[in-house]
Amino acid sequence: MANSHVSEPDPSTTPDPEATLIAEGAPDHELIHGGRLKLTMTALMLTMFLAALDQTIVSTALPRITSELNGLAQLSWVVTAYLLASTASTPIWGKISDLYGRKIMLQAAIVIFLLGSLLAGASQSMLMLVVTRGIQGLGGGGLMVLVMAVIADIIPPRDRGKFTGLFGGVFAIASVAGPLLGGFFVDFGGWRWIFYINIPIGIAAFLVITYVLQVPKRRVEHSIDYVGAVLLVAGVSTLLLIFEWGGSRYEWGSPTILIMGVATIAVLVVFVLWELRVKEPIVPMALFRNSVFRGTSIIGFIVGFAMFGAIVFMPLFLQLVRGATPTAAGLELVPMMAGLLLASIVSGRIISSIGRYKIFPIIGTALAAIGMFCLSTIKMDTPYWQIAVYLFILGLGFGNIMQTLILAVQNSVNPRDVGVATSGSTFFRSMGGTIGTAVFGAVMTNRLTQELTSAFPNGNVDITDITSAISKIASLPTEIKVVVLGAFTNALDTVFLVAVPILVLGFVVALFLKEVRLRRSHDEAPPMMAE
Repeated sequence: MANSHVSEPDPSTTPDPEATLIAEGAPDHELIHGGRLKLTMTALMLTMFLAALDQTIVSTALPRITSELNGLAQLSWVVTAYLLASTASTPIWGKISDLYGRKIMLQAAIVIFLLGSLLAGASQSMLMLVVTRGIQGLGGGGLMVLVMAVIADIIPPRDRGKFTGLFGGVFAIASVAGPLLGGFFVDFGGWRWIFYINIPIGIAAFLVITYVLQVPKRRVEHSIDYVGAVLLVAGVSTLLLIFEWGGSRYEWGSPTILIMGVATIAVLVVFVLWELRVKEPIVPMALFRNSVFRGTSIIGFIVGFAMFGAIVFMPLFLQLVRGATPTAAGLELVPMMAGLLLASIVSGRIISSIGRYKIFPIIGTALAAIGMFCLSTIKMDTPYWQIAVYLFILGLGFGNIMQTLILAVQNSVNPRDVGVATSGSTFFRSMGGTIGTAVFGAVMTNRLTQELTSAFPNGNVDITDITSAISKIASLPTEIKVVVLGAFTNALDTVFLVAVPILVLGFVVALFLKEVRLRRSHDEAPPMMAE
């Protein structure tokens, strides 16, 4: 499909300020350069590494953590709690940083994240772990979005591709180091250290941010939409709980789920109406008149939805079905992270060179769909080299998408709205990941129950008991153990297969994504107005 061409705006035309997003930001002479820029990038990469490491270091440790706390069936809750808090708070971090400054908000996010890490490491029950993971997510949501917003503040759009590619590389490196460190701590030091390791890294990030980071300052009238923030958190939380509880704790047609559904719709409608009339909205509705923001948000939601299926459930397959130790499972995930690293860096540099980005989400969603379909075919006896190839393809797909979407949306909005636009785009990706984790968890649980009920129709085996911990499955008699592991494999295959049509939908949306020429500087006229 041919790329769309967007003509340059007429300088003599003054757009309606109520219907457009006008580019105005720090002029080029205020941007930082040379050694200061390198130190600043180092500080931001360290912060990104902190947030990305926490997302991945938990993955290989989850089966062991939930087994020790007798909550293997609640595995997805540990991930969902983090993503729920991160998702709901993301637009709030972006807006507050637009008003009060990136640096102070980034420091606050680090402190909250470290507090959550300390409490998570001290957890004595699944409930405490889930709650403290939520505190971590509250800080983690700020880390991710504020780092990308700071990059937009100090780097012109045309040069931003190579830097966002590097940050994609940082994410990939953390994704490689995370499972390895998680497995190492579980095998040799105890799973609590996967949270405690954040403390020294976080302190280092805080100190570097404090003494190195300098962001161009703008005077903005301070006004926080507290009502909108409460409505947003309430609506998103209820929506995610519907997907988490539906089909497991409650039937989909039960009064509880129906009431929660009606409440979700009502709260979100009130939220939209409120945002349309408030002076400083948390999520400016004008953003949705921007076709690039709409397109990247949809693709981001889809990619987040599918991506967490692989990140959360693949380590479970490697440890439970293939019998890998947590450390070995981390090593076996390296091909996916290598593909993500390679694609992220290469795509970023090409984008900076040619000034175009549309082709990369198209390639990325296609590769991700192929990789996910291949993973849906794996069996108990599938050789590892084959699984590694599938993971590498999947990583190539994700590496072409994630940072590209952020770059595209930042290029299309007013620089003074970069924080809220970046957080809005990240919000939809996080929302997809949160809902995806809950949905895939429900899919796996339901398919596993069907498989085991069919295998043991007489009820002579307590299905709930034998699947509550990996150690219990490992101690089963051989003939029963084989049946249980086969059921887990079929359930996980179903999870990956469900993700395929979702990624195909993302591919279709990417074909229609509007491409806007990347600006070479902040001083340049805006390449696109909101429709």
